Amino acid sequence: MWAYPFMVNAFRAGTVVAVAAGVMGWFMVLRRQSFAGHTLATVGFPGAAGATLLGVSATYGYFAFCVTAALVIAAIPRAGRDAEGHESALTGTVQAFLLACGFLFAALYKGLLGGVTSLLFGSFLGITTTQVWILLAVAAAVLAVLAAIGRPLLFASVDPDVAAARGVPVRLLSTAFLVLLGAAAAEASQITGTLLVFALLVIPAATAQTLTARPAVSLALSVLIALAVTWLGLITAYYSPYPIGFYVTTFAFAAYVLARLGRLAARRRPRLVPSPVPAGGQA
Repeated sequence: MWAYPFMVNAFRAGTVVAVAAGVMGWFMVLRRQSFAGHTLATVGFPGAAGATLLGVSATYGYFAFCVTAALVIAAIPRAGRDAEGHESALTGTVQAFLLACGFLFAALYKGLLGGVTSLLFGSFLGITTTQVWILLAVAAAVLAVLAAIGRPLLFASVDPDVAAARGVPVRLLSTAFLVLLGAAAAEASQITGTLLVFALLVIPAATAQTLTARPAVSLALSVLIALAVTWLGLITAYYSPYPIGFYVTTFAFAAYVLARLGRLAARRRPRLVPSPVPAGGQA
């Protein structure tokens, strides 16, 4: 398997994508913006299909559509009682319209229909060294910006009202995070496909936050789980005719189920109560 350059590139790209998705997904789950992350992952499909129709690299279409959609979603303020409802409505509207555009672009394109399958469900075939370098550059930029805004973003994610009262620019941080999330979704779409990239963004993070509430440990676990399921998915897909996205999602879902079962078992485990010590005596 390691003798093939496309597999080496697939593992390199998968590693980069897993690290970026694990970190960004952790903040996404913490901020309860999973639906926005799902939309940003989905709109990668019309972006890639439109770029292919225009005769340019699909990579540019992924990033252009995902980042633009992030800016549109960020235009809705999150403050107020009805903020979440307005954001969800706008997010669903953007998702429906752009997904329909994607199928239109695919219908107008007269190439092979197999390309649509790879856009939707992912493929490790054809990943070039240039694409790996692009993914690495984008991931490095995303993580660098996230590291710079990480502490105030964590504060604003846990308690936005108190953060705003303390002078934290909550609206600006929310917009910056959505743009970073769009870039991460565009990255991951090129490995898992646009329909299943959401799994790599949300399941490892949800699993990690199920296992522990400590931010640093939970964030590290999210990255490790994303790496593990991506590598296992690549290895399994190499020996199978089925898309890599299915295996990545299946392994990630299995990890989440095991984490939930482990937590449930820990809650039901009887606690040992020490025997009372008689007055003036020994236990």
